[in-house]
Amino acid sequence: MGWISVKTPLLFQSKSLCFSLLYLLTTLPLSIYVSFSQSGCLFRSPTHRRSPNPRLFSYPGSYGEHKYALPTTRPECSSPAHFSDYAKVFEEIRELRGNLSRGNSSASPVLRYRTGKADTFAGNFSTQMRKSFFNHSDDGVEVPCGFFKEFPIRESDKLAMKKCDGVVVVSAVFGDHDKIRQPKGLGAQTLETVCFFMFIDNSTHKALAAHKILSDGDKGINIIGAWRIVRVFTDELPYENPAMNGVIPKHLIHRLFPNSKFGVWLDAKLQLTVDPLLLIHSLLIAKDADMAISKHPFNVHTMEEAMATARWRKWGDVESLRVQMETYCENGLQPWSPSKHPYTTDVPDTALIIRRHSLASNLFSCLLFNELEAFNPRDQLAFAYVRDLMSPKIKINMFEVEVFEHIAVEYRHNLKGSGGGGGQVLSKIASSRDIVGSSCEGYLLKMWGESND
Repeated sequence: MGWISVKTPLLFQSKSLCFSLLYLLTTLPLSIYVSFSQSGCLFRSPTHRRSPNPRLFSYPGSYGEHKYALPTTRPECSSPAHFSDYAKVFEEIRELRGNLSRGNSSASPVLRYRTGKADTFAGNFSTQMRKSFFNHSDDGVEVPCGFFKEFPIRESDKLAMKKCDGVVVVSAVFGDHDKIRQPKGLGAQTLETVCFFMFIDNSTHKALAAHKILSDGDKGINIIGAWRIVRVFTDELPYENPAMNGVIPKHLIHRLFPNSKFGVWLDAKLQLTVDPLLLIHSLLIAKDADMAISKHPFNVHTMEEAMATARWRKWGDVESLRVQMETYCENGLQPWSPSKHPYTTDVPDTALIIRRHSLASNLFSCLLFNELEAFNPRDQLAFAYVRDLMSPKIKINMFEVEVFEHIAVEYRHNLKGSGGGGGQVLSKIASSRDIVGSSCEGYLLKMWGESND
């Protein structure tokens, strides 16, 4: 009987090679996991390449721009954002920008109705007027648009804003309420093609001067990293409420930058971590949308947001909130339901708004601003009301909260030593008896699932 000899394959005769293979098989799954866990809701093209820009600005240690970051709790999502190659995105947006310039598609709607003071506007804006103003066609019908007052800035800044004819990123810090933070993840050509404008008031300017970040004077162009700083003259601001002044650059960006084709609004509490060109391409252009905005992390119905606004003292006049909701219910506001698809919620997170400056988005922003001027600057309360009544409908990509948390880092507002609580607010638990006879009775019953309709 012959013997069968079994030899070790050459592949396994080398101990170092065996060790290398074992190390590879052990670390490969871990590296894949880390790669996907870090990207989370963001998936880039395999050919995505960018030349990182150097640090945009070095702040003094006393400024503390990276203090009080809020943690994120959603590492996964069901609808991730897919980013294409930076070079292709850059060329596509540049070509699209040229086409839009030739077509003049970003022209703003024409004004035909001017409101008076906010309280007069709210009281006199009847149901018939609301319905006629929210229906707009492309046959030249004039539509109302807010902001009839001068925005007090220097002529040199106005000229620079008019020259921004492509993509503009806008933010604002009033009352020294936030830090000025630099965007991250910018591509090699972004700073040459995208305008970054930060509006500040006198108190914010004073704080920046105290940290030696800005000079005390108003001469020359003030640049902080990527941001061009535009100082508004506090004594000449249109509204007494700082929050209302803040929604001017937020929602009327197409009026302040009349030649821009795309706009990104960024609350000052946020730090952008993805190139704005990639955001516009992935969340707006690829979705064929007029606007891209994140869903609210908790609330779905407008009334839920109104209740939270009162509960958390985000607006002190609770009676005015009741009047606002009663007005909206009287004029047709309904709770969210699947019948509102493709809109997946009635409450957005308006801290980040990505817009194509089209007729539809300009009209939506103007109508929304009118409501804020009429009632209060809490734009989440008027969002669904304007969106649902507006005709033709605006195309909005309401992306997942998890995507929002991966494209921006959120920070707390500056902590003030005075620690004001906003005054006492009397509240009570709502019951079904409280809504009998209210114009919102049907809305609430539907929202609570108690309606037979």
